[in-house]
Amino acid sequence: MQMNPYPNKQKPNRVTFSQSTGQVSWNPNLTGLRQSERDACEFILEFLEQGQVSQSDKLKFLRAVDTLSSAVRSQPNGSMNDYFPKSILAKKIEVLILEESTEVLVSSVRQQAMLCIVALSQVNPPFYLSQKLDLVNSCISSTFSLPLIAPSLDRKESASLYLQTIQALDDLLQALIMEGLDPSMALLQDFLEIILPWLTLSEKVHEQTRALGAIARMLRFICNFPELSDMTEFSMSGKLIGILGLFCMNANYEISTGASEALHYLFKILVLHRSVKQKTEVILKDLQKHFRGGWFANIQSLTMFFRKYLTPEERADMLMVSMEAMTSANRKDAFAASKMLKMILKYSMPEIGKVPEIIQYIYHNVNNITEPTAQGTIEKILYLLAQTYTDEVILTLFKTEDQSQRVVHKPWEILASFPKGYEVIMEFLMQKLTPYQKSKGREPSHRMEISPLIATRAIQELLLEPSRRMEIHTFFSSLFMALLFRISFLVLEGDTDIQDEQHITGWVDPVSCSIEALKTLMLSTGYGDHVSYVQKLGGWELLTSPERHYEGVTLLARTMVIKNCWHNRPIFSFIISMLQDLNYTNHLTAFVFMTQLLRCPGVAATANEAIIRILADWFQYEEPATVKLLLRMVVIFAKHRNMVRQLRVLQPYVLNCCYSLDSDIVTETFEVLKRLTQLLSWRQHASFFVQLSFTLGPFFEEESEHLRLMAFETYGALLTKVKRRVLVFPLKHQVLNLIVPLVLHLEDVNVSVVQVCRPALCRTAAILGWSRLKAIFAEKDVWTILRALLKQKANEAPWFLKQCLALFKSPQASIRQTAVRFAGQIIQTLDRKEVGDIEDVYAALRSMREDPDPMVSCLATQTLYILEAKEKQLTNTPTSCFCSRRP
Repeated sequence: MQMNPYPNKQKPNRVTFSQSTGQVSWNPNLTGLRQSERDACEFILEFLEQGQVSQSDKLKFLRAVDTLSSAVRSQPNGSMNDYFPKSILAKKIEVLILEESTEVLVSSVRQQAMLCIVALSQVNPPFYLSQKLDLVNSCISSTFSLPLIAPSLDRKESASLYLQTIQALDDLLQALIMEGLDPSMALLQDFLEIILPWLTLSEKVHEQTRALGAIARMLRFICNFPELSDMTEFSMSGKLIGILGLFCMNANYEISTGASEALHYLFKILVLHRSVKQKTEVILKDLQKHFRGGWFANIQSLTMFFRKYLTPEERADMLMVSMEAMTSANRKDAFAASKMLKMILKYSMPEIGKVPEIIQYIYHNVNNITEPTAQGTIEKILYLLAQTYTDEVILTLFKTEDQSQRVVHKPWEILASFPKGYEVIMEFLMQKLTPYQKSKGREPSHRMEISPLIATRAIQELLLEPSRRMEIHTFFSSLFMALLFRISFLVLEGDTDIQDEQHITGWVDPVSCSIEALKTLMLSTGYGDHVSYVQKLGGWELLTSPERHYEGVTLLARTMVIKNCWHNRPIFSFIISMLQDLNYTNHLTAFVFMTQLLRCPGVAATANEAIIRILADWFQYEEPATVKLLLRMVVIFAKHRNMVRQLRVLQPYVLNCCYSLDSDIVTETFEVLKRLTQLLSWRQHASFFVQLSFTLGPFFEEESEHLRLMAFETYGALLTKVKRRVLVFPLKHQVLNLIVPLVLHLEDVNVSVVQVCRPALCRTAAILGWSRLKAIFAEKDVWTILRALLKQKANEAPWFLKQCLALFKSPQASIRQTAVRFAGQIIQTLDRKEVGDIEDVYAALRSMREDPDPMVSCLATQTLYILEAKEKQLTNTPTSCFCSRRP
């Protein structure tokens, strides 16, 4: 069973109010109240039941409510609801305030009503938020809308009453702003939202002055509380500072003074709750010196607070307030806003929040700002934001443009109007084109980031602005290659960095967008003929084809060379700077383009030793396509007669490519070696030719007919470079070492090899001074040549035998047969002084007995018999160096 909380008295009945009948029922327990308080209750009930009442009854009712409030306040755990619902009393008082005339002030009802609300606020239960806001809104509108009442002899009483009413309003605001023992900053913000329209929207000076006074006194009241637990809930500091800062520059003295005072107390609140404690006193003293100071002092303080005491979002609010003033039809307001912004943006911009909102406002209102100073200021804001928050600015411009279904070119004109900023923004956008490369410059941010597609579109928009045509030349090379790299990536890899861009409508595909941007870049820098030439040859279509993309890159680069583009050398330098990173993603496109650029003598002349070293490092990459391009570059260098030193650096890398595991690279290398042999002079590249002669020998026995032919052709071309007077060791040694292979390959299955070998033999005889053999080399068959060679150069027989042993491994059976036969003939001519280690010959011949070709196997067996017979013959000689017969 529920217990009665009032055991000694009847449970009080609350006042109830019927919405349908408008009747009030009341039966409270008045025990414990004095007679005057009981009378007050009786009158309150009577007043609530009445319809029309006189002014005196209103005042009596208000005094009765005040009396009852005092009685409730004096009771432990007292509640106004034990007597009358507090909400009903508050609503009735609000009605009384609204019934007061706003045309004239002759009654103290308004004043007493507000004081009565103050009394009610001090008893339980507390007002709800909605009740407080309704009461404040009613009191503000009833008081601020009163006509101007200036003190004078004939209106002394009205002026005094007005001052009392204003004081009552201040008391009400201060009472309602309290929550417990401390003021609520959230309530302060709500109250300010009610008051500010009277300042910003009214055109009456006295209304603006009253609003400023109310704001200043509320802020001064807040300053008395050094601890505010909910300071973070007060988010309108930036907006309020902006509004008050603008009114500080108002031509009306009362308005500017009131705004200055309010601004002073707002600054004080921020210092008390956001500054470092050790500096608080110093800053407060400085603020006090400038209390109600001139506009310049206020603006200086405002600049400091903008940078040090406001959050990024609050700074954004302050900017928005100023920009809204700049769109005002009042030129004075626009000028004041421009002046304030000019001061706070005098130095580098601190962190700003709400950038998209700021950009959207600029986008929609930039054409409405006509005051010259304001125009310059709005341009500077957009410029500074674009430098610091490029992603957000660019993305917001496109979002706003697409959503509004209209194009406002003014923002792009502004971005292009600052030369240095234009370059900075372009550089930033270029980095966004290659997200797969290592990020440069800026640290990762939680802010929004634009995609490469949006960056490309932004570049296109900026390039279309004609004001920066000169600046485009400074970054043409890097932007040109960045766009080309972007196209290569999209065509060959696909766009793996797609962001959520569903808000964008009517966009072309990324490849087309990138190509159009590249065309626009070339057109903007005077290369319209180049664009047309590429179009005529179908180059732009080739660029979009995954199968023929590099043909398009080649055609584009060749156009730059043919048309003698001024930027060829800067482009080459840019490519080299990119290739310093061996992990560069677009290296193949870079090499394809650079290979064509090197055909220009002016470009090739810039290839110093440092650049050549970078190219040499890429030989180690071992990617076939890359190595092939590098090999072609070497040929191009050889065509330029002044590239001797550069070629010397690359030649070892070229020779090393002969031993690549990739057959295509080996084939390409021999093509290059053949060209180099034709292009280079012996005097400048003698050491290279000597190394080449040693490199070619093993390739005479290649299975690939094509590769074998190129090896012989290259050797033949090399021999044409050699003069007898320069034939010194080790080249002479190698020439002698390759005589037998040349002779034996006169029986090569490839007729082209045979046709190359005979003139090579003749040239060998000429440079060795073998005049008698030259004619034989030119006309006779293989065996005649071999017999003549062995007869005339019998002292070289052991050397010839070693060459034969090497040819035992030839892939051609006919070569192996001739080699074994010639070896047998050589063995028969050896004497004991010429025989060295015969074990190699025995081993080779024994292995040849297992040769898949029967003739070779048979010849090897016969030659072994010859060798054994020769051994027996030499064994019978007392001075023989042979051992006993081998098994």
